[in-house]
Amino acid sequence: MVDVLLQYGLFLAKSVTIVVALGILIATILSLTHKAKHEDKLEVKNLNEKFRHMALAMKGSIFSKKEFKKELKAEKLRRKEEKKKTSSTVDGQKKRVFVINFHGDIKATAVASLREEITAILAIATPEDEVLLRLENAGGLVHEHGLAASQLQRIRARGIALTIAVDKVAASGGYMMACVGNRVVAAPFAVLGSIGVLAQLPNFNRLLKQKGIDFELIKAGELKRTLTLFGENTDQDRARFKEQIEDTHSLFKDFVAENRPGLDINQVANGDHWFGKRALELKLVDELQTSDDYLLLASKEADLYEINYSAGKTISEKLASVIGQSADRLFFSWWQRNREQRFFT
Repeated sequence: MVDVLLQYGLFLAKSVTIVVALGILIATILSLTHKAKHEDKLEVKNLNEKFRHMALAMKGSIFSKKEFKKELKAEKLRRKEEKKKTSSTVDGQKKRVFVINFHGDIKATAVASLREEITAILAIATPEDEVLLRLENAGGLVHEHGLAASQLQRIRARGIALTIAVDKVAASGGYMMACVGNRVVAAPFAVLGSIGVLAQLPNFNRLLKQKGIDFELIKAGELKRTLTLFGENTDQDRARFKEQIEDTHSLFKDFVAENRPGLDINQVANGDHWFGKRALELKLVDELQTSDDYLLLASKEADLYEINYSAGKTISEKLASVIGQSADRLFFSWWQRNREQRFFT
């Protein structure tokens, strides 16, 4: 009996401990969730310094102590010469390259940061400067990516050179953004193009009928709704939906043609996509080069600044953002595997 009571007491103590711990955890999460947002933050990183530190780190590991000391003295002299050249110019500064990054998802959520980064750059940039966008975007919703492309047009409208660098993918809505650049550079096996429009949805109407479930759709305006998930779709609905898709495709083609007038739009606007080398032949890009090489070479003649804007979020917003981005990555991973499975090496 004593043993049973002892076991019961231990079980009760463990249970109470777990419940209390869970209560504290939930209370902590709720309190953090309701706290005010962290402040918005604009970060500016000097990439010239980054490259210098990387080079010195390599030399420090490879050179002998004597050689490294000699190299440090030479580096100091080079820095002094650079300062003299800069101070001797009319405005006292070299050309500046502002670097921004865009990692796309279906909703182009990164446009929230992009618009702030571009606004910050335009506050100080001059026509002598340049903006480099490192773009990775497989496309998504038309209106979201259209806004992202419009943000990039703000740079060109101010007479500032815009270079787009594609290391992995700029397809569909991603290419809508890429084509805005004065110059587009891409890695040899980056995926570009997909100038087309896709819309697909399942229809459960027959299944509902089998189960004896009615679905009512009431609309005011003949074209307020065309294809539906649960209603019975008609040939008229399908025809109207096809018209909308074709019109969107036409607008997409016109946009690309306006921004890249040397492109044979009828040849490339069939929804297909190409690797960098083929994209160069089709004039979808201007040069084969990675963003890493582009920046390393540019650092010899210009001051490079990487701009990153992060909006303040509560923990719940961050959690929702992570879940959403994970879902998008999962979808695009599946989509790319199914669409490009014949391109494995």
